[in-house]
Amino acid sequence: MKGVVSMYNNKKINYSILLKSATRVRERSYSPYSKLKIGAAVLTKTGKVFTGTNVENASYGLTICAERVAVFNAVTAGEKEIIAVAIAGPKGKPVPPCGACRQVLSEFGCDVSILFPAKNGKYIEKKLSELLPDSFGK
Repeated sequence: MKGVVSMYNNKKINYSILLKSATRVRERSYSPYSKLKIGAAVLTKTGKVFTGTNVENASYGLTICAERVAVFNAVTAGEKEIIAVAIAGPKGKPVPPCGACRQVLSEFGCDVSILFPAKNGKYIEKKLSELLPDSFGK
């Protein structure tokens, strides 16, 4: 993923760090029930990266997804504008955000880029507006 670059407001953004951060934090997952380890990293407008991993609970409704943990970590640090999120699931398999995570992400940026690591060091990029058209929000 060396040199993975995209554009945001006419500025080049290197997504490599974001994708690597999501992959690295995935190993901290607490997923004894699904065995599905997910890591996420969000990039804020100020250039900071915040990570999160899924945390499961025996009462499934209390489980929280990696994407929301990463977003909540960013907000806790005072960041409220997200421009990209990388989500790393099992090697080479894209794991799109669930509906709840899509809605949370839309609160902090409708034009958010969603990145999924793919095989051979490649990645897939989608816009949140593609994954959540006509979202409920501001």
